Amino acid sequence: MTRHWTPLAVVYLCLAVAGLAATWFFNVLAIVQLRDFLGDLVSSGPAVSSITVDLLVVAVAGSVFVIVEARRLGMRFGWLYVLGAAITAFAFTFPLFLAMRERRKTEIARAIE
Repeated sequence: MTRHWTPLAVVYLCLAVAGLAATWFFNVLAIVQLRDFLGDLVSSGPAVSSITVDLLVVAVAGSVFVIVEARRLGMRFGWLYVLGAAITAFAFTFPLFLAMRERRKTEIARAIE
């Protein structure tokens, strides 16, 4: 069986590698500097940078997913969820997209019956 890497799969794989490398860079930096990882979360330091990169990579991967999935399901204005994340928060727009996605999938399933 051959494995096929679609461009989207490659984008997600690259984001995964970038996320691992960037977050662990800051995690190792915290260990080498003998930093208090949990204490740094409330003040500053490598722990904050690690979490920032972590959330940024998740937001980018999620944004790609939102746009691709919205197009696949015929949901109009999928890009508004990404724009909305910049204005509000990805923690709001991504679950909102998932809710609307479920509604759309139900609508499609009912149309097929």
